[in-house]
Amino acid sequence: MVNHPGAAVKVQIIEKDDQYVLNHCTKYLARDNEDPRHDFGQYEPDDARAAVCEAWRFPLVDTHWDGASAETSFPFNDVTFVYDGRRTAPREVEVVGTFAPLHSPVPLRPLMFAGEPTGLFATTVRVPKGQVHLYKFAVDGTYGLDSVNPQRAVVDNGETWSRFFTDACTVPLALDRAEREVLGRLVGHLLPFRLDENRRFIRGVYESLDRAGRSEEFPLSYQLDEEVGTVNYIDKIISREEQHNADDYHTCLRIIGDLVRARCGGLDPGVAPPEVYADLYAQMETEKAPGWDYGRYGSPRYFLLLLRRHAMTGAFVHPRHHGNSGAAGWMYLESRFRDSAGATLFDWRRALEAPLGHNTEYRG
Repeated sequence: MVNHPGAAVKVQIIEKDDQYVLNHCTKYLARDNEDPRHDFGQYEPDDARAAVCEAWRFPLVDTHWDGASAETSFPFNDVTFVYDGRRTAPREVEVVGTFAPLHSPVPLRPLMFAGEPTGLFATTVRVPKGQVHLYKFAVDGTYGLDSVNPQRAVVDNGETWSRFFTDACTVPLALDRAEREVLGRLVGHLLPFRLDENRRFIRGVYESLDRAGRSEEFPLSYQLDEEVGTVNYIDKIISREEQHNADDYHTCLRIIGDLVRARCGGLDPGVAPPEVYADLYAQMETEKAPGWDYGRYGSPRYFLLLLRRHAMTGAFVHPRHHGNSGAAGWMYLESRFRDSAGATLFDWRRALEAPLGHNTEYRG
């Protein structure tokens, strides 16, 4: 699950001024309230993170710019670790994790505002896109979890670490293989790519390229399925910003898997006929799905609406958000919407930097 850089690779620290970091973090941290107004079911009782607005934004994962070109900058993110030391001022703060060779400690510096210490500490490192990493803070020599970041992972020895992932990550985090298979079948009935002519478009665009062409046309696209990465998008969104919806997916995908298996005489849900999913989709819409376990989840329509929102977003979101793999969703819109002269009405490449687009001003 976790990417380990080679021992010969040295962690690259990116110099960010204090104003940059403060602009990105104080609007979430600089609040005195302690009531759990940001708890939507993702936290245990009395978890201090429930009082932090959008705690999932930590550490900060941002676009990297090396000062040279979009092509050489594109494969990386700038990841900024922020430690809140306002209540108990530490003497020294470091971060250790799998993003650095041999878990080498990286020191955090105190952030200043108007010449005064803010109590916040930060450092920024360059991390390749498409990766997952674990980390801890060392505060005056004592190791502990990030007190803000909701993402955590338990390793093989039972120890818990804080976790983050970079843009375009395709490593499964929240959903297991069986859940992803059922989700893929459901998503196939929600998106326009399931129509025969649209399937041919997606396959034609991707499969017509040789390996080198795929790498150039679809950077960081490890696989391009008919859902253009929507399953991966949902896996990532319920791992981070919508972690409170993870239980909905786990529960409903199991119910649907059991229901499809029962309707198909024990057949694996991953290979069940598409008509079975089409019928189930229509039944969930009306809240009347024979065989649905209403004791475990009372409203199949609510889950369908949640899935529909995530599926459509994942198909056409910016690829950095783990869906719209290789911008294939945008390429579909580019091909479908044209004026009377045949020119596209969705020229998305004008809005993006290389290598996906050709905008020379935008970097993000």
